[in-house]
Amino acid sequence: MLSKNPARRRRAALALAAALACNGAWAQSGERESLEALRQTTLALIELLVQNGTLPRDKADALLAEARKRGEAALAQAPRVGPAKAEPPVVRVPYVPQVVRDQIRDEVREEVVARARIERWGVPNATAEWTDRIAIEGDIRVRSQGDRPDGANWQPIEYLASAFNTETTRAPDFAAGTSAFVPTGSTQDARDRLRLRTRLAVNAKVNDWVTAGVRLASGSATDRVSTNQTLGQNFNRYAFLVDRAFVKLDPADWASVSAGRIANPWFATDMVWSENLAFEGVAASFKLPARADRSLLPFATLGYFPVREDGRARPSRSISGVQVGAQWEASELTRVKMGLAMYRFSGFEGRIDGDIDPVTGATGPSYGRYEYEAGLRQRGNTLFLTNNPLEWQFSDKNPKTPDKFRWGQLVRFKPLVATAAAEFSHFAPTFIGLSGEVVRNMDYSRSEVAARTGITLYDVRIFGVAARATIGAQQVRNAGDWQFSLGYRWLGSDAVPDAFVDSDLGGGGTNVHGVTVGFNYGLARDTQLGLRVLSGRSISSPTAQSWFNDRYAVDSVQVDLNVRF
Repeated sequence: MLSKNPARRRRAALALAAALACNGAWAQSGERESLEALRQTTLALIELLVQNGTLPRDKADALLAEARKRGEAALAQAPRVGPAKAEPPVVRVPYVPQVVRDQIRDEVREEVVARARIERWGVPNATAEWTDRIAIEGDIRVRSQGDRPDGANWQPIEYLASAFNTETTRAPDFAAGTSAFVPTGSTQDARDRLRLRTRLAVNAKVNDWVTAGVRLASGSATDRVSTNQTLGQNFNRYAFLVDRAFVKLDPADWASVSAGRIANPWFATDMVWSENLAFEGVAASFKLPARADRSLLPFATLGYFPVREDGRARPSRSISGVQVGAQWEASELTRVKMGLAMYRFSGFEGRIDGDIDPVTGATGPSYGRYEYEAGLRQRGNTLFLTNNPLEWQFSDKNPKTPDKFRWGQLVRFKPLVATAAAEFSHFAPTFIGLSGEVVRNMDYSRSEVAARTGITLYDVRIFGVAARATIGAQQVRNAGDWQFSLGYRWLGSDAVPDAFVDSDLGGGGTNVHGVTVGFNYGLARDTQLGLRVLSGRSISSPTAQSWFNDRYAVDSVQVDLNVRF
């Protein structure tokens, strides 16, 4: 085995060349055949060292020339002798000094020990080193869910008629209909479902400061705030979708950068951001200890996330934000965390579409660019028709029907969000947790809305507040662990975009207030049974008409069996 150390291999080449020169000087006529074989072997070895870059060509040539010169000098000084009696050829074994043999032995031992350490030779049940850098985790949840809408809710036909006449709504799914004015929404039908959530994540520690990860999840490709798959689809197979795919850089203890499809980088509750939402873009976080014992840890987070790429027919949409805050360990038993964030939603506001021919009523390629489409919205934001009135000018050819409605956002969004959480372990292993969040849309102006859309409304709500208390185990991981929670939320219609908030309370979205009660119990290691009861009611008129006595209410019960691995 050749050493990987160039200096050591160069010294071995010089030793072989010197041996060649000496043997050439001491050779007798009967030994020339064996020495010639040794000479050819040495020359081949020197040529190999030159080809590998261990020995430069000029030094190799000089070495061989010096060997030949010494051999010729030795032969010139040797006494001449007559023909000798033929003798059998002598077999010679080149002498290797003890220091060279010790050096070779040490090098071989070092290489063998190093490889044994890496590959864990002789260690029982040992695996390759790279497996320590791979972590696999996942969970499977089976949920039974029942939804019971209030019997006093308006019928879908009433929502459709209101939307047709006023051209505003906060419940576009209730106001949906066909070209024949047949409603497609549902406001009073009870629903029972068996749902499945499956998630599988693989995280790899590439090196000391680079991590990469992928998570697959069940659910719909067009539902960003839920990974549930409703069972009962004729036994057909379900899709396993890319939920996360990211690279995380940690160049220092106080800085990290994540890019790709990442977990929520913000310190927040589920009032503004759904717990199932994955962000697409780049986020950077910084933590600088303000005290030597790290009891006070200020932090800052920046992020930019494209929602829709810029195109010829559709303008871009994006979310950007900044958050500052601090984590404070008041004592060994009390921890507090606070944060203040500002988010900007660019390109979400709607306008009356102008890409239309005023003579023929034909629409252009960018028509519909201001639509807050069904694949993005939930329910709760105040919407208006972005259809140009000229579209209905030729009613005989293009009548105004619900299937042609293009709803757009009435307001702009730049919410300011304050979040706080505290944890008390005075009664460990029973913990008490409190959290709260307040939000206000700082970009709402009634005059700006009127100038942009021609609409003036007086029941637009731009505030939100949420509070939650938990008691029990920090995490339900072992048999016998339990946790009880009680939460309240009041989220105005236009405090934040409804596309990214929780999808459970009140049917999901904004313009909802209500209570959530939950209890989880550990059946075994990483196996828990959970129960949640949610009761939600609308705040402002779902039809966006403050003088209407229309409200929407729904109660839900969820029973979960959750297994983690």
